[in-house]
Amino acid sequence: MALLVRSWNLFHGNAVPPEREAFLEEMIRLATADEPDVLLLQEVPAWALARLDAWSGMAAVGDVAERPSLGPLPSTAEIGRVLTSLNHGLFRSAFAGQANAILVRPPLRVVGRERLVLNTRRFRRAQARWLGLGPAARIAWANERRVCQGVRIRLADATTALLINLHATSYPPDERLADAELLRAATFADALAAPDEAIVMGGDFNVTAARSRTLTDLAGPEWGFSRPGAGIDQILVRAAPASAPERWPAERRRVDGRLLSDHAPAELRVG
Repeated sequence: MALLVRSWNLFHGNAVPPEREAFLEEMIRLATADEPDVLLLQEVPAWALARLDAWSGMAAVGDVAERPSLGPLPSTAEIGRVLTSLNHGLFRSAFAGQANAILVRPPLRVVGRERLVLNTRRFRRAQARWLGLGPAARIAWANERRVCQGVRIRLADATTALLINLHATSYPPDERLADAELLRAATFADALAAPDEAIVMGGDFNVTAARSRTLTDLAGPEWGFSRPGAGIDQILVRAAPASAPERWPAERRRVDGRLLSDHAPAELRVG
């Protein structure tokens, strides 16, 4: 197994600073130009899921976390796209919803998929009592649904690997919310994986290694994952050799003078 794995929070296609126009297709084409084997994406507008295959030349598996809406009313992906197109920088995810996606390049083949909602009401209530969360944190945790994807791929040598993609809750006053979701995602991955099956777990963890008990534990002997890199965008590997994670320099994601996304892609090589 020799895979180039990349993860990128797309910021809904926005540049830094945000503009009226979005650059989502340009981002996908940039992220796949050197033909990575696996691309983990977060903050994908729901309407874009149907376009990822054509833009990337890869097989895309998408899962909607936050559904398109008009305030409290449910909407459609197309309505969200039209309304957001009036000013992407202003509206961002207000109408379009939000999704995660895992892209896989042939000859790798998707042979199974699962999904876990990270912040279900039952989980939040139990963790809120355990962590002693106040009303503000409890409300923030319920504000937006967060999902974790699990996709099993078959490799060229007929073995399989498990890909995990997550976008944890962002609540800067208390990063324990993201840390709790990260531990839940790791437990989900551990339960899905076959004995000795390689696991690649990445995404926007919304917590850094310096402030995460979970990341420390995952890199320990009990869990056996690779060591995390800098920042909140991470890729961890278990049961396979992996290079140290790297982040793109700003110039690599600058196109026509625009800095694409408020996150830098993270990547590593497996095998």
